[in-house]
Amino acid sequence: MKHILRIAIVIGIVGSELLAQPGGETAATYLAKHSRSPEDYVIDKFKTYDVVLFGEHHLVRENLLFVQQLVPALYRNGVYAIGMEFGASELQDKLDQLVNAEVYDEALAREIMYAYNVTWAYQEYIDVYKAAWKLNRSLPPGARKFRILNLSYIYHWERFTGRNPESMKAVFPKGTADKFRADIIEKEIFAKKEKLLALVGTPHAYTRYGNAFYKYNGDNFYDYDRDWLGNRLLRNHPGKVFNILLHQAFVRKVGDAYVPVSPADGALEKLMEAMGNQPAGFDLLNTPVGKLPDTSLHAVGYENFTLDQLFDGYIFLEPLRKLEGCTVIEGFVTEKNLAHTLEQFPDPDWHEPVKTLEDVNKFIRNNSSQIALKYSKL
Repeated sequence: MKHILRIAIVIGIVGSELLAQPGGETAATYLAKHSRSPEDYVIDKFKTYDVVLFGEHHLVRENLLFVQQLVPALYRNGVYAIGMEFGASELQDKLDQLVNAEVYDEALAREIMYAYNVTWAYQEYIDVYKAAWKLNRSLPPGARKFRILNLSYIYHWERFTGRNPESMKAVFPKGTADKFRADIIEKEIFAKKEKLLALVGTPHAYTRYGNAFYKYNGDNFYDYDRDWLGNRLLRNHPGKVFNILLHQAFVRKVGDAYVPVSPADGALEKLMEAMGNQPAGFDLLNTPVGKLPDTSLHAVGYENFTLDQLFDGYIFLEPLRKLEGCTVIEGFVTEKNLAHTLEQFPDPDWHEPVKTLEDVNKFIRNNSSQIALKYSKL
């Protein structure tokens, strides 16, 4: 009876253009019947898959809080590790010590994050370590401990001279970031028959999807990059990898500008609003929701692009307009470590020159504050 009432309410609110999907069942009725709480949805995926990839828009506070809250449920269900893009394997021993210590060491947590990215001064990422530590402190003596697995390594941005093979090989001496991450997961998860939830930036989580890029001799003048972390893992382990997109803005090019847009041209948020904006997890693959069309940059190089071509599943926590940026850690960069910070400042060609401590702190603050500013208009 509850399902029937819920479906009737959704159908009554959502416009007919969102309901006409192939196969009889509509996106609205599918969500009303099959969406689950985000936690239950994620845990259920581990009954089938060994690796679940979260594709995040970096610096969305709600996503990190959700990951922190998942730690106890993951542990109860036989998932003993979270992999994080933002973390260097060279610091894995220190991270293991941190999450297993009797007393949590906030200074060490910051040191571990700074070693990987000198600008990643955001509390909610570091607090994922603390969530693992809290769980481990609650376990009985001798129980298996939960682990945070660093998926990256220390890059050498001081060697950067431009976006060319010679320069990038110097910056990334251990190979491309996603090949390295895939190798870590092969060694630490698949080879040991373990399970992993991995939190990575959205493109790194692509499994079936390949983003288009211009190619002079390519058909339709496009080729497709299918060497992201998720692509690599799925090729080697078909049927064992599932990716979930955490609700985020997409991007569309308008003239020379790149502007944020709502997924599925706004249709997805309309559906969620009709359901009271309740947090939910649901499948995209082989569902009416997945058949919602999208005309963002993701669709470049594709005809009749739909959400299910991009990701397998979806998690909605809040409407875009309510998402917030992460909390900035004051004093992450100081005069004491400024020289090293300027030397290792990542992706120097993607932003205005950074020369002073004031520049660094402005860059860090702006990265976070832009989330709410950009999303509030959607």
